[in-house]
Amino acid sequence: MSRQWSVLGVPSSAGAHTPGLEQGPAALRAAGLVNDLRAGGLDVDDHGDVPGFRWCPDPARPNGQNAAAVAAVAEDVAVAVAGVLAIGRTPLVVGGDCSITVGVMAGFARAARDPALLYMDGGPDLFTPDSRANGNLDAMGVAHLLRLPGHLPEVAAVGPPLTPDRVVSYGDALPADGPDHERDLLEELSITRITALDVHNDAHAAATKALAAAESAGESFVLHFDVDVLRFADMPIADVPDSGGDPIGLSLHEAMTSVSVFARSPRLAALVLTEVNPDHAPDPDVLSDFTTALATALAVKSEV
Repeated sequence: MSRQWSVLGVPSSAGAHTPGLEQGPAALRAAGLVNDLRAGGLDVDDHGDVPGFRWCPDPARPNGQNAAAVAAVAEDVAVAVAGVLAIGRTPLVVGGDCSITVGVMAGFARAARDPALLYMDGGPDLFTPDSRANGNLDAMGVAHLLRLPGHLPEVAAVGPPLTPDRVVSYGDALPADGPDHERDLLEELSITRITALDVHNDAHAAATKALAAAESAGESFVLHFDVDVLRFADMPIADVPDSGGDPIGLSLHEAMTSVSVFARSPRLAALVLTEVNPDHAPDPDVLSDFTTALATALAVKSEV
């Protein structure tokens, strides 16, 4: 039988630096996301949006801005995801900022499911308020799932803790040399890591390696896809543009080759799409190109 997707929008920029990400779900729908998925032969319904939040400054808590709103959005996501799972469908959660994945993982826990997390992102989001002075919680989601020292209890409490052996980091463009907080944590926590350079060398092989790790880490896995993993010059839709340099982000082809490998697995339990800022797209066709590419990647035959 084929996978049955349920789109769930999360119009929130609560964890971001500035407004913009709250527009993502509406912009992706307008660009043709649902229609493209259906045109690819996929079974898709649309569950609408959970209540959203537009970023605003939080001077009372500069190192963990809008934490209460981040937690509230994650709670709403958890309830909605658990509802989708209860009817036997696969959540396709469209954000919104990266902190919504805290709610997605919580929703699985409430449905008595314990997936691994395949984190396809330009960075693994391992900061905490102690290590991220500008306080944007979308750079701290995995740290809160792992309960790293310095995490905010009200955000982490939305769901149960995740252990490092159930996380796979995919496609990061962290510097290879010199001090780097997140790269050091990936090594210290023994988190499986496939870098952007690995993907550049052979996207299919890198994705196959990541899939094997995710499948061995849990009964199923959630795929988190932050569009800042993409090379901004190729696909300028991310909230925080990749400025280039070495290593550089994934091409759209590399990213969608990876997604197609992941989508073939019967253990893919959800997709979370984050950090799309439509204000950065130079014209509407850019978002349409992205939704068409994503639908094509997800439409590969699986063993579900």
